Formats: sequence, structure tokens, C-alpha cells
Amino acid sequence: MHRPIRLLGATALLTLAAGAHAQTSVAPTEAGTTRNPATPTVASYPAAAIGDGATTNGFNLSRWTEDWSSYRDPKKRDDFLDRLKFLPLDRDGDVYLTLSGELRLRVNHTTNPNLRDSRAQRQDINRIFAGADLHVGPHFRAFAEVAHGGISGVELGAPAATLRNDLVLQQAFVEGNAEVAGVAIGARYGRQEFTDGPNLLVSQRDNNTIRYTLNGIRAWARGATVRADLFDLKPTQYGDLGTDDDIVDPARRFSGVTLGFAVPTRAFGGSKLYVDPFFWRRRNTVGAWGGRIGPATRYYVGTHIWGDAGPLTIDWTVNHQYGHYIDQDIDAWHVFLAQTWRVGKAKTAPRVGFHVDYASGGGGYGDGKLRDAYAPFGNNIYYSYGLFLTPSNLIAVAPNVTFQPIKNVRVTAEYQLAWRDSVTDAVYRANGQPFAGTQGVADAKIGDVTRLQAIWSITPRLSFTGRYEHLAAGPSLSKAGFKSSDFMAGWLSFRF
Repeated sequence: MHRPIRLLGATALLTLAAGAHAQTSVAPTEAGTTRNPATPTVASYPAAAIGDGATTNGFNLSRWTEDWSSYRDPKKRDDFLDRLKFLPLDRDGDVYLTLSGELRLRVNHTTNPNLRDSRAQRQDINRIFAGADLHVGPHFRAFAEVAHGGISGVELGAPAATLRNDLVLQQAFVEGNAEVAGVAIGARYGRQEFTDGPNLLVSQRDNNTIRYTLNGIRAWARGATVRADLFDLKPTQYGDLGTDDDIVDPARRFSGVTLGFAVPTRAFGGSKLYVDPFFWRRRNTVGAWGGRIGPATRYYVGTHIWGDAGPLTIDWTVNHQYGHYIDQDIDAWHVFLAQTWRVGKAKTAPRVGFHVDYASGGGGYGDGKLRDAYAPFGNNIYYSYGLFLTPSNLIAVAPNVTFQPIKNVRVTAEYQLAWRDSVTDAVYRANGQPFAGTQGVADAKIGDVTRLQAIWSITPRLSFTGRYEHLAAGPSLSKAGFKSSDFMAGWLSFRF
């Protein structure tokens, strides 16, 4: 499709990962799924930190990340659906198929949609996913996933293809891996979800009905405590009919390298901490700021530090962005600092915390350098469930608390205060579009956001999520004619 970038040579990557001085051990996982490996496999980098997202009770948002190889043992299969997780295709079970799926039924209700004084919007949404993961021995796999998104309701406007889509080939890739000189190397080619980086910068955007995917190659080299991932990807441009109108976006390209270093677990009295420097490039021939459209090349140089140290959980990111947009130089910053403290020793103990975030602004309307920070495709609900805010020209401070009032129910409450970094630039919503006229308001305060979320894990496969948000518009919005809004959502999700 296109050549991978050459930010680091293959030799340099292998040397870097080998520097981890990995020791070998037998690891009967998806990295080596034969029942009796002939030779030991490399001690792998911690699976939770390889950039594929978190796995809970065996399930992951990216279904190909899940490891169901233990179901080779029939005694571990409790029902028919368990049987679908390991379907042997040869006598030894070295070639096997894992099937997965999801059905999600959701309702959204938004007052003053688009923050305008208008009739409330209701969205009745359904999502259907179906996937198949083929493992051929320990070194090759192929994965495919199709999806359907349906929507009806009131005041819908023209739903995006990520909300209404008859049928989409959401993911389709092949993957190979091997061990070279004690280093695990591999590559994945095709249409895939990509989450190797801070969640506020890169995410599969599970809030959407059809998720965000890209096309191209991702390659890696991993030792015991050091890793390096290279990628060269183009986003999927979805149509809203069948699979024939879902194409590789010709206007955008995302490339780069992410490194990973596992902090020794004995540090800080016992920890699971990771340091992930990254260098990325995003090119867009149809970039848009201040009503202008033109080519943009934006580079990201930063570091992501995250993980647990005793009762403390941190997620910190700092990155500088530079490059060019039409006739402007880009000079922007992101600083994301989130932390929580577990009040008690139990895993279910309450957590209290806060996040402080800075996304530089200015120049979006052609005034000198472009200082508006921009997230390539980050978690678009982090600042507003109603998608009213995004990390461009934004300063946010938000204390929060998470607790478990009853078994299997987790509640998070948050109060967020938001301001603009530059009062000569606009307030931007999650899709990157400005709230028109806000660039002409002299006040910095955007507003306050009260948020509440409850997740009921009914069974490992079945869950219910409820959300409420009230955005109280501040003068940056209200003086430009925008209103406050209430957002409510609830959905039932079944997956296997």
C-alpha cells in the first residue's frame, strides 16, 4: 500500500530491544501457542504495556488482543460461547479459530444540540460487530471484523458514517512474528485499530458506533524491559452503505515511532510504571483552521509516563508539536497530567484524583504562528460526553472520585472547569470544528462540566453503562450565542 517510514533502521531497533538483556522462558501464550514448544521463547515485554489497550476479564476493546489459548483445555469451557473462543482446525490444535462479537443498544439524549437553543436530540443507536481470528502455528495470524451501525430518533440531522453504516469491513490484517537473537519481532499489515500512545492522542474511539481504524503497517521489536514500535498508516474513510465505499483516506497519513521502557518493579517500593517516548508525523492535505483549508504537516515529540506505584496511578504526557500549515509555522504544546489515589488496599477501594490539562491555542485565524494543539485521533469524550470540548486551545482542571456503591457497579463523578488558552482563538469541539464567533469574545472561561458515569458489570459478557453531563456555558460560549446543555446516555452491551 505504501512504504513504512525509516525513522530508525531495523538494525538499530534490534540493538535497542536486545539491550533489555531479556532472559528466556517457556511462555504458552499467543506469542507461542504450540502445546509443547520445541525451544523456549523470549521473555516478553509486559503485555499490558505494548500499546494494545487494557484487557479485563479476558476482554479487550480490540478483540484481536485477547488470548483465549487456555480454552484449548475443554474443561475450561463452561458453555457454547466458550467453545467459540477456541475452534481447532487441525489434530494438535496448533491451527485454530477464535470468534468474537458484540451487540450494543444505546440511547443518547441531548438538550440544545450543538449548544444552540433548539429542540432536544434523541439518538437510538445499535451496533453489531463480528470478528474471526485465525492462528496458524505460533508465528502467523489473520484477523477480520465486520460491523453494522444503525440509528433513528429525533433531530438527527445527517448522521455521520461512524453512526449509520449498513456494513463496514472494520478491520482486516495479517500478522507475523519471530524471535531473533532473544528479541521478539513482528509486523501487522492491513486495516487495524491503533492505540499505541496516550489515550488523549490516539484511540479507537469506542464512543462511536463504527470505530476509528487505519490502514498500513505496524512493526515492533520487544525485549523484556525495552520495546520499539514503528508504524505508517492512513485512516479509513467510511462511506455509509456497504463495504465497497470504505476506502483508504488519500488526504491523511500518520507515521512514527514509539519506544517503551519498563521501570524496574522494585522502584518506589513496588510499581508497574512505563516510560514511552514518541516521535510522530501527521500529514493532512486538507487541514482546516479559521475557515481556511490547506496542507499541514505536524510533528509530535513527547513522552508518556504511566502506570501504578502502590496506591497511586498516574497518566502523564508532555509533547511539543511543530511543522507547517499553509503559510504558518506550527508551535504547539500538550500537557496532560492525570492521577488518582486508591483509598484502601482492596482493588475495589474508592479512588480520588484530579487531572490538569493544557492544550495551547492561538493563530487558528491566521495570526502569526499556529499555536493550536491538535490530537491526531484521541479519546473524544474525555472532556465532554456530549463532544463539546477537545484538547485545542483548552485549559482544564477536574477533581474526580470513583467508588463502588454495590458489587459490580462502579461510579465516577467529576467536576471540570475549562478555560481558553488564547482569547483571540475559538473554542473547539471534539470534531475539531470551532464554535463560530467565540474567537471574537474576550473572556477566557469556557464553562463548567459536571459529569457522572455508572458501569454495571452484570456478567463478564454483559454490561450496562449510564452517563449524565451538564455543561454550564461560560462567557466564551454564551456571549457568542451558545447555550448550556444536558446530555444523558445509556447502553446495554453484550459481547463474547
